[in-house]
Amino acid sequence: AGAETLKRAVQLDVASRFQESLVCYQEGIDLLLQAMKATTDEAKKHRYQQKISEFTFLSDSKYHKQIRIEENATGFGYEKLFHEYLTENVSEVWVEDPYIRQVHQASRYLLYNFLRFCEMLVKGPCKVKTIHLLTSYDEGGGRSQQMSALEEIKQSLRNYGVTLNINFSSSIHDREIRFNNGWMIKIGRGLDYFKKPKGLFSIGYCDFDLRPCRETTVDVILTKHTKKM
Repeated sequence: AGAETLKRAVQLDVASRFQESLVCYQEGIDLLLQAMKATTDEAKKHRYQQKISEFTFLSDSKYHKQIRIEENATGFGYEKLFHEYLTENVSEVWVEDPYIRQVHQASRYLLYNFLRFCEMLVKGPCKVKTIHLLTSYDEGGGRSQQMSALEEIKQSLRNYGVTLNINFSSSIHDREIRFNNGWMIKIGRGLDYFKKPKGLFSIGYCDFDLRPCRETTVDVILTKHTKKM
């Protein structure tokens, strides 16, 4: 079964269907790992190990996708951007973004953006149990508002069986989101790549797919594929 799955992975790879090929690589390598652990034949173990190393190298060197979001582009809501990577086995998420703080800063709704992101995770199809947030303290007079809003999000997530762990750093600069299935998404502007809506009742206020974006770059990287041996 592992060999057939890996054969299919190579066929998809050749056809430039990289997203599907990576899934097959992961499944095939996991099957070989199971077979290697189950056999007592040292020669077979060695052959399995060689194949695992070979296909791990192929998959590890394969995936880096870059998405360019143009100024005023629409159709880039969180569900559209992340749905490919939120597979059913995602249970833990890490968000590093220095600006998850004021509700309204430079006319941008940063805490609401994080709330929208959490809502997407709760809806599935993944079964997220833990979200880790690393951000910075509000340096102005909005720290109490920041803390109050984050605590409210934390309590609300708890009603859905999700734990939100919040940590703060004064030196954080990079913005990235990681899922425990190995996918890492680095967005130049973090979660705050949407423009301010024109009004409270304008199209795009509620539906982020219809909200114009600010120009940014999204890098999608697969950082691991298999369980550790």
